[in-house]
Amino acid sequence: MTSPHSQSTRIDPDAGIPDLIRRLTDDSKRLVSDEVRLAKLEMTESVHAGARGALWLSLAFGVGIVAMVAFTIFLATLIGRAVNGHMWLGALVVGILEIGAAVFLIKGGMAAFRRPSYTLEETRESLKDTTAWVTHPRAD
Repeated sequence: MTSPHSQSTRIDPDAGIPDLIRRLTDDSKRLVSDEVRLAKLEMTESVHAGARGALWLSLAFGVGIVAMVAFTIFLATLIGRAVNGHMWLGALVVGILEIGAAVFLIKGGMAAFRRPSYTLEETRESLKDTTAWVTHPRAD
């Protein structure tokens, strides 16, 4: 997509006010449709990336659950045998360790959600350029 600044506008000195208003209306419609098209493209791109990420996250979550259950049973049994067969103590220690790990992971996940920008940065930048072009047109 070309920037509004890269196109030179030729003004016919014999053009009347109605013709100039019609040109301005046509240019405004084109600018608005370009901005809407850019916003749609960015939104589609963001949704596809989010869906891919959600799929991988759900697969990892499922595999992780199975692995954590197996590891929990193993660790609780190992600690229980180490303390003269008191399996309840092994389960308690492992439960406390897993709760600590969960808190750590939740904090990391919340921090990760704050990082990416979902504000359509390219669209906002293009709108700033358009506003600047409309308020301060260059005389070529």
